[in-house]
Amino acid sequence: MDRVDEFQSRREEGNRAVLDLDHLGIKRFYNLDTNTYRDGALPAKVKELLGLVASLVLRCNDCVDYHLIQCAKAGWRKEELVDAMNVALVVGGSIVIPHLRHAALTLKTLEERGELAS
Repeated sequence: MDRVDEFQSRREEGNRAVLDLDHLGIKRFYNLDTNTYRDGALPAKVKELLGLVASLVLRCNDCVDYHLIQCAKAGWRKEELVDAMNVALVVGGSIVIPHLRHAALTLKTLEERGELAS
């Protein structure tokens, strides 16, 4: 199991545990999050890229992994993702570097798995 599989497994288990709490506000927030990344005035593909940049700036590695996976599924190429990651670095500053390292390792795994568009 690689880092992407491990992340997805942990995320699924955690989401089940959170939803098993059966709290209406939590369920509503999860639904809001899901609906935010659907096609709207902006295509879902673009929203995932925005999510990646925001996740790097906010320094959330779980979010970085999630959005990198979604960006790969949406068809973003490695060089496009790296360019967006540079925007996050410039906006967030040097404190983003540890999360940029994390993103680079996840990106490498996605590339090795053949999951990035060419």
